[in-house]
Amino acid sequence: MNPPAQLSHLDARGEARMVDVSAKPIQLRVAVACGEIRVQAATLELIETNAVAKGNVLATARLAGIMAAKKTGDLIPLCHPLPITHCEVTFDIPASRDRICITASARIAAQTGVEMEALTAVSVAALTIYDMCKAADKTMEISGVRLVSKTKTPLPVAV
Repeated sequence: MNPPAQLSHLDARGEARMVDVSAKPIQLRVAVACGEIRVQAATLELIETNAVAKGNVLATARLAGIMAAKKTGDLIPLCHPLPITHCEVTFDIPASRDRICITASARIAAQTGVEMEALTAVSVAALTIYDMCKAADKTMEISGVRLVSKTKTPLPVAV
């Protein structure tokens, strides 16, 4: 097992700090995160037939996830406030029909990555599904929220 990397959000005294990214180059950065919410088959039927009293669950969860990604810097104290250029939240219902799998991607041209934005989008989308369906399903469980990938690509040099 590799030793843990130095924690970038701690200074030499162990105090929390915001990382200074001002010397880093601006690059195209993309992050993808995923997670799931386990639901009963009856709950999934309510969602798919748009019969949940609070409205269209997946449309609302998609918007909530995108809005949350845009507000990540306001929610997580040491996160940089980022003007993300794209965010997408998608849902997949596997053949087992016992969960909704959530995937979010976030993109930006910046000096720091957008993995927290993608993770926040997944988390808030799952929480929104939970909130909208909690009256119908007391057994829902959110799990597996994780970063799938993050990439950075140098931007082309303007001529």
